[in-house]
Amino acid sequence: QVQLVESGGGLVQAGGSLRLSCTASTDIFSITDMAWYRQVPGKARELVASITSDRSTKYKDSVEDRFTISRDDPKRSIFLQMNSLKPEDTAVYYCNLKYETNYRWYEYWGQGTQVTVSS
Repeated sequence: QVQLVESGGGLVQAGGSLRLSCTASTDIFSITDMAWYRQVPGKARELVASITSDRSTKYKDSVEDRFTISRDDPKRSIFLQMNSLKPEDTAVYYCNLKYETNYRWYEYWGQGTQVTVSS
């Protein structure tokens, strides 16, 4: 069982910055694909940014110029640097880990960290 622990959420004014961190309890971190999702009440969880084991990244269109996802494999961690935050970025942000072994995919979620952007 893999555990993901997020940190770095909080309250920030519009235009400000936050850096989210997620640390995984697994020895196979270097082969995992990682991502950040977010969810607001009443809406589906949505992908914000992802980074594969070979460091290929993808972003939701509305955050591509403001957010940066990165990973530090020795520290088994990923990060989401969020700049120029907007009130519509307010959500619970979840760390996601996926990996494939023996033709089977495994997926794990963190418990989430609240990000609130005030106008």
